[in-house]
Amino acid sequence: DGQEGERIMEKQNKSFENNMQRLEQIVRAMERGDVALEESLKLFQEGTDLVRRCGKLLDDAQLQVKMVMTAPDGTPVLEDFADAE
Repeated sequence: DGQEGERIMEKQNKSFENNMQRLEQIVRAMERGDVALEESLKLFQEGTDLVRRCGKLLDDAQLQVKMVMTAPDGTPVLEDFADAE
């Protein structure tokens, strides 16, 4: 169903944006240097987890783009994202 696919993409996009905003907050806090060592370690762990999640969301989005691409006759075609240009 196209609407379900759109809802999934919207949810992933919001999740990606939220993760990126949190990652920016973490980077700013660590750059200020006023965070205790223990808190810095927690922030670093959270940041690396966010980076992994964002990478997975991007990989999933790229796969979804590949899945919806179609050949001129309407049959689905899987091809690399860069090749679609």
